[in-house]
Amino acid sequence: MSRRTVLLALPVCLLLGLVACSDDSTTDATTTSPGHPVSTSTASTAVPEGVVGQYTTLAQEIRSEGGEVQTGPWRIAYIVEPAESWYEGNGGQQVLRKPAAGETHHIEIIPIEAATGRIVPNVPITLAVVDDKGAVVDEKTLNFYYAEFFHYANNFTIPQDGSYTLRATVGIPTFFRHGEEGHTPALASGATATFTDVAFKR
Repeated sequence: MSRRTVLLALPVCLLLGLVACSDDSTTDATTTSPGHPVSTSTASTAVPEGVVGQYTTLAQEIRSEGGEVQTGPWRIAYIVEPAESWYEGNGGQQVLRKPAAGETHHIEIIPIEAATGRIVPNVPITLAVVDDKGAVVDEKTLNFYYAEFFHYANNFTIPQDGSYTLRATVGIPTFFRHGEEGHTPALASGATATFTDVAFKR
């Protein structure tokens, strides 16, 4: 089994293991202190099916339509699909935005905390598509999407079929971090991930 397969399978295996070990029953535990037995009830909580489904689908799509690298505290994955529609806010309403003329592909980047396997929110990401001569054929800031799994993406215009390089610049997440004085905050640095020989077909 490759290192990439192990990394992809880890969060799913952990989640499935938690589901298997948990149920909706209530168990009684008795703790004995000097002369005072204390009875407590603890309810097991199963991992929601939507969470298991999110990481299962993500792993499948990375295997079939993308790839991933690990750099520092990050696992960064990509997925390439045909151009897509999405809903976006406009005047307080959600309005369907269809692919614009010339948009050929929907490219997704998924920033994952390597230590936990969690998809990371609030990350500024820019993605450049580079041809075999080193020229940037399209470059965009990515949006955060709600879908079968949370991800960052945008539609891109790829001029012709062929192999390209994806260069994803992942910034420092903007969320606050809990921690004690003197600790190193989690995910306090960004990263750049480069994916070579990515095949594009119009």
